[in-house]
Amino acid sequence: MVVTAVIVVVVLLAGIIGSVVLLLQPSTPTDKIRDIFIIFMAVESLLIGLVLVILIVQLAQLINLLQNEIKPILNSTNETVNTLRGTVVFLSDNLTEPVMRLNEFLAAFSQLREMLGFSKRK
Repeated sequence: MVVTAVIVVVVLLAGIIGSVVLLLQPSTPTDKIRDIFIIFMAVESLLIGLVLVILIVQLAQLINLLQNEIKPILNSTNETVNTLRGTVVFLSDNLTEPVMRLNEFLAAFSQLREMLGFSKRK
């Protein structure tokens, strides 16, 4: 692909250089210059059309990638986040709250012991 592109560029440069050399001849009429300019414009239009076709193909491939590969990954990630959210709620209800209640009870019991004089503060 790269070799083909280099060959096309070299051929275009050779054509441009040859055209400039021929146009610099003193006997060149202006209608030849006009015709050569029209030919260059036609070649440029063809190249722009080819590039647009390549762009449309690349855009179609990008849309296909987004629909068939990225969207399922996002759906899977969303399911994982929902499962994780459920796990966090379960752990909060069954582990964190009982431990907090136990700490509250132990703190209250410690304060009661201090108030009754069974515990000495340093």
